[in-house]
Amino acid sequence: MSEETIMQGKASWQLEKTNPKEAELLKESLRNVHDPELGYSVIDLGLIRDVVKEENRAVITMILTTPFCPYGGHMIEQVRMAAMEALKIDVYVDLRFDPWDPEMMEEGADMDWGFL
Repeated sequence: MSEETIMQGKASWQLEKTNPKEAELLKESLRNVHDPELGYSVIDLGLIRDVVKEENRAVITMILTTPFCPYGGHMIEQVRMAAMEALKIDVYVDLRFDPWDPEMMEEGADMDWGFL
């Protein structure tokens, strides 16, 4: 998957192709990691852009809703810990600073942010 594909539109994890059951387990685990300001999970927001499982670790490509998110470090560590627990291997989170867009949100995510 090219870097351009990873960062545009909906996320598509390589792990979903190589091991769909593990990908679903990981996704469910990461639904418990929330952006404290928005109240949505990193899955609902589409912040987990890719997951690749290597021989002895997984690499998670992640973005934040804003580059200077005050909770970024905390969320990254929560993602890493939740993924390690779900996958039972070491996890590295590759943080990218690509712009987030609400179009990246998971289908069906309730976007009632009270703006209207």
